[in-house]
Amino acid sequence: MDFAVSVGEADFAALRNENAYYVDKTDIIYELVHETNNKVTLFTRPRRFGKTLMMSMMENFFNIRKDCKGLFGNLEISKHVSFCKEWMNQYPVLFISFKDVEAEDFEDAYRMLESRLADVCKEFADIADNCAVNPADKEIFERLMYGTAKKNEVKNSIKTLMRMLNAVYGKKVILLIDEYDVPLARANEKNTTSNNYYSKMLDVIKGIMSTSLKDNELLKFAVVTGCIQIAKESIFTGTNNFASYSVLDEDFSQYFGFLKNEIDEMLNAADRAEKADIIKEWYDGYVFGKSCLYCPWDVINYLSALKKRRDAKPENYWKNTSHNGILLTFVKRTDFDVSDKFEALLNGETIVQTISDELTYDTLHSTEDNLWSVLLMTGYISKANAEEDGETVSLKIPNKEIASIFEDAVVRFFKETVSADKINALINMLWEKDEVGATEVISDLLWDTISYNDYHEDYYHAFLAGVFVGRGYSVDSNKEKGLGRPDILFKDKKNRRAIIIEAKKSNKESDMDKDSSEAVKQIIKEKYAEGLKGKGYEEVICYGAAFFQKQAKLRLR
Repeated sequence: MDFAVSVGEADFAALRNENAYYVDKTDIIYELVHETNNKVTLFTRPRRFGKTLMMSMMENFFNIRKDCKGLFGNLEISKHVSFCKEWMNQYPVLFISFKDVEAEDFEDAYRMLESRLADVCKEFADIADNCAVNPADKEIFERLMYGTAKKNEVKNSIKTLMRMLNAVYGKKVILLIDEYDVPLARANEKNTTSNNYYSKMLDVIKGIMSTSLKDNELLKFAVVTGCIQIAKESIFTGTNNFASYSVLDEDFSQYFGFLKNEIDEMLNAADRAEKADIIKEWYDGYVFGKSCLYCPWDVINYLSALKKRRDAKPENYWKNTSHNGILLTFVKRTDFDVSDKFEALLNGETIVQTISDELTYDTLHSTEDNLWSVLLMTGYISKANAEEDGETVSLKIPNKEIASIFEDAVVRFFKETVSADKINALINMLWEKDEVGATEVISDLLWDTISYNDYHEDYYHAFLAGVFVGRGYSVDSNKEKGLGRPDILFKDKKNRRAIIIEAKKSNKESDMDKDSSEAVKQIIKEKYAEGLKGKGYEEVICYGAAFFQKQAKLRLR
């Protein structure tokens, strides 16, 4: 397959120079500059939706220090000939990303910020000796570059750099700030009343943003990206001509993520058109404004795998790129109960919530509505209806990939919260062949957790495996034993004994007796126990189990 994909490449110039496949989103430049009068534009999108690549593309387009006509020659933006003549490589650009400015405590995070600023200064080392640069700015610049600047100089650092660029090039500066809220997200996560991590970091980031964006005569315009919009009064106070576009807004909605026609073109170019349905099932389902989009990170990763192996299976590429603790925090809340809503979402249904796209990190967990808003802004859920407007919207889990992250969080929550005494009592009952007592405890446990997959049989298999895992025993689920495949095999090797559970899903409550009997018959027919006894297990206890919603029925062989 003569089709080049570049996984993880967020440098626009490198991507184009490598002749890697590029989904053309360059018209955002024309729409942003030609059709708005925004002094400051904030785009908020979940991680891995192309924000950094978009900013890199803008930097290459505008930067007066570069000649990038070759990079844009056959792209949509080149059709706007007079616009390109007026804007392409005509302005000094300052591009800074805060994506790595995070640490366990404020002191380390602040050092990361100093290091990031030093790197930016090194990129402009050649202008420091220009005679047009104010000598005082040069001194501050050198302190920033060597990491010895005072805190007030750090807060004013971007404006200092902009003043130097303005002096050298005689033009106002275009400012691009990527992932502006990463330092605050991490600070909020690690904040305590004793370390004041969040308030310290907010003070620094607010200082940087305020001095560079508010009443700055050096600013041509600014574009800022992040995951959530921190309330204007918290960080963007006094910023003029400020416009924010979140996942709820129709404007610019098509530029972050891949549209269906873009996916179709990509798959045809890759000679993998037959994978359209599976890519849709796993990576589609996001609704930004009125645009229906696929996650670009996932699609590119999967296409890379398909290039090597046509039969490559889809994977969850997203779960390791973002911190998923927000889900666990959500289901652990005791002041409101979201279990019914989680069950509805996990079973493919929708819920209706009031959503806000303007939040503050220190109040994210203050209300249930705020938490649902965070899940929406960070990509764990999506609007269910592209035509809906307003603060109250229908929400869904977008695709199979995100559903698996929800399921992992639910299983983890169950393991962390279920009573160890209750589990131990259940295990003892199973060894003692107390089918009535075990039935009662399993039913109680089902009520304690969140159900998903519409109570499919696989859900009950996973539930039983989750109950027994980590209790000091060997647990197999659906492994080959005897002539067939028992659902759960629970082995006590030390005492040479084992428990087999064959589980059935009943269609109605009145079928549970019959189905548990059928499960026992299957154990006998498939000779599950005989297979184990032939391997030295002296006692094998067998149960047939039937499940209907959150009820269980165990039958001893």
